[in-house]
Order: sequence, then structure tokens, then C-alpha cells
Amino acid sequence: MTPEEDRDGFFGPDSVTWRIHADPSFSVGGIRALLLQALHPVAMAGVHRFSDGFRDEPWARLTRTAEYVATLTFGTRKEALRAVRRVRGAHRGKSDTEETTGRAYSVDDPDLLLWVHACEVDSLLSVARRAGVPLTDEDADRYVREQVVAAELVGCTPGQVPATVVELAAYFRRVRPQLALTEPARHAARFVVVPPMPGWVQLLTPARPAWAGLASLGVATLPRWARSMYGLPGLALSEPATTAAVRAFRATTLAVPSRIRDNPTLRAARVRVA
Repeated sequence: MTPEEDRDGFFGPDSVTWRIHADPSFSVGGIRALLLQALHPVAMAGVHRFSDGFRDEPWARLTRTAEYVATLTFGTRKEALRAVRRVRGAHRGKSDTEETTGRAYSVDDPDLLLWVHACEVDSLLSVARRAGVPLTDEDADRYVREQVVAAELVGCTPGQVPATVVELAAYFRRVRPQLALTEPARHAARFVVVPPMPGWVQLLTPARPAWAGLASLGVATLPRWARSMYGLPGLALSEPATTAAVRAFRATTLAVPSRIRDNPTLRAARVRVA
């Protein structure tokens, strides 16, 4: 690994990955991804069974997840590989049986890791495009292809990860018959939409209404079939309103100075590669 390769990380400032992950739409896409991931009974069972932080310290868990994605995206290669080792170590040796399907699984089964990856990539890309991030069809394919690296680093089987938008859509068509709204999925959705907050935070800060607005966008941007599984309206008439709302959120957030808006890892990366 050359110093230049280490400095630029696995993607680099000219990648579509940087463009999408540095955009304000990323936060909406992240919520959409969580809600989509919860619909896989086995993947969700692993989260429910082994991620105590999801139940007891949900904000800490979300923060750790966001920091992992930021480090993998904007960190040096050495920083990214350290983060990957921590995640793979946390997954290792955790096995159980999912009660509704009867499937024995390990948290690091490649097909479960692939589901989580595909939901993240599809969500971040689709929300970015709806929010008005300038992305051509070629850019979209390039993003999906770039993210194959992230999937294989965390343990997905090489050659099995979708590398184009068409392949990603085909993957979801194959997996949809396996999806279901289990009780752990309902619990996760409730947490995402109405997360627990300390009383002083709710009373003295705008965190509750701010999060409610963000969560509503994440829900609204789900595919219609996913909203239907959650028992939510899936009417095509709501799509233009959702797109307008996501674009307004992005425009409002972009008006905030970047020194306040940007993730610290992103700010450090911009200084490093300048």
C-alpha cells in the first residue's frame, strides 16, 4: 500500500461514494436503510438477539454505525481496515435460530451481510437521486460498483455482490419472498420512528420534532412494497410530495455552513487530501 493509496482511502475524493455519503440526503437514506433491513426476519433476529445496544443504548449504537460508515468512506485505508476488523470481530461466534423460519444462522453469514449491504446502497443511492444530487445513470452504476469493496471487506462473498443498478434491483426481486414483518421488525421500526429520548432533551431541545421530520422522510422514501409491509400507504400520488420534501430538506441543510454540517471524519479527510 503506497502512502497515496492509504491517504485517499478505499474510495477517494473523486468517487461517487464521497459525493453521496457527504450529502445531507445521507441521513434520510440511512433511516430508510434501517427500516428496509428490518424486514429480513433472520437478519433482524440477529440484531434483536445480539445487539443489546439497540435495546438499551440505541443512540450509542446508531452513532457507532454512522462512525463506521464514515470511517470506511472517508478514512485512510489503515483506519478503514481497523474499523472493519472491529465489526467482523463483533460478529464472530454469534449464532442462533430464527423462530419464524426455523433457520439456524450466524450473524456473519454472507447472505445476511449482503442483505444489510444491499439495503444501505439502494437507500443511499435512491434518496440521493430523489433529493437532487446530480447523478447520471453512469454515476449510479459506478456507486453500486464502488460499494462492492465495502461489501467484500465486511465478509460478503466475492462475485455475489450486485455491481450495477440493474443487478441490485434483481437482487431485491429474488429476496422479497423471504421478507416479513416480524415482532423484532416492528420493535425496530418503532424505535426508528419514535426513539426514546431523555426528558430534558425532549423539553429543552428541538430534537424530538427534528427527528420526527427526518424519520417521516425515511419512511416516505421506502419502496411502495416495503411501506405496504409496514401497513403504511403506498399510493403513487404521494411520491411527488415525498420527492419535494426530500429536496427541501437537502436545500435547507446545504444552507448550513459546512464546518457545522459536515461529519468530523469528512472534514478531516478533506484536509488530508487537499
